[in-house]
Amino acid sequence: MYVPPYFAETDQQRLVALMRQRSFAMLTTVTEGEPFVSHLPLWWENDGSAHGRLIGHMARANPQWRHFASMESGGQKVLAVFAGPHAYISPSWYDSKAQVPTWNYGAVHAYGTPRIVDDQAAVLAILHKLVGTYESGFDQPWPMDGLPEGHAERLSKAIVAFELPIERLEGKWKLGQNKSAADRIGTAVALERLGGEDNLAIAAATRATL
Repeated sequence: MYVPPYFAETDQQRLVALMRQRSFAMLTTVTEGEPFVSHLPLWWENDGSAHGRLIGHMARANPQWRHFASMESGGQKVLAVFAGPHAYISPSWYDSKAQVPTWNYGAVHAYGTPRIVDDQAAVLAILHKLVGTYESGFDQPWPMDGLPEGHAERLSKAIVAFELPIERLEGKWKLGQNKSAADRIGTAVALERLGGEDNLAIAAATRATL
């Protein structure tokens, strides 16, 4: 990813926060010179390593998991892309003149070599972790334990679970750090006036640069 120094984000806490808040990621592999992308929820976990790991699963019918074995032997990496909030920025919001439109955003790229999880108990543990995570915000969370006996085990045969130890993280917050404080304040005020989840997130992140 192209990251000018003034847009680079190296604070791991902020990178992890974005990966968790925007955990529906794009997992990219390259096979026979062609990129292949799956859109998947990938959950970051602290496994005690420098950058942690991601856990997830995909349909067994999805051919991408078959790319993983060749990567382990060939030293190739996969790329998981987490797209953060983003917003169009009008030059009319700047205090400075002779400016042009742009787009501000946050993104995290995670690189590593995935490992397929074969052990049935470990697969079910990943499923319980993901379901528990995404159900946790509901008033009445749906419990996997409520499935008929053996049903989860049967369904799990139709997926491939995997973990991705993160070997390298790249972060980018493009928030007008190359602009004046007055320009950034103008941007934040305009985005707050517009409202909407992404606009407000970019406005708050922009104010944090001041």
